[in-house]
Amino acid sequence: MRLGILDTLGLAATVIFALPVGLYGVETALAGRPVLGGGLLVVAALMIFLPQRLTTPADLPAAIVGRVIGGAVKEPDPDTDPDDE
Repeated sequence: MRLGILDTLGLAATVIFALPVGLYGVETALAGRPVLGGGLLVVAALMIFLPQRLTTPADLPAAIVGRVIGGAVKEPDPDTDPDDE
């Protein structure tokens, strides 16, 4: 998964907000409330991973165009030489 500059900045901003939630989850779990701490760790992990995996309405047009073009245009086979006709 390659990230562009804006995607990388968005991920960094997400990590900035997820890090305190995760640290509080660790502290809470170590303080004797493992269910709440584990839940907070799950929330922190989901804050980071869900935006990378979910398709948003803004992503749909690009995904549709990619599938249409990918289905219409075939990649040449690297094993065949076009000069060997």
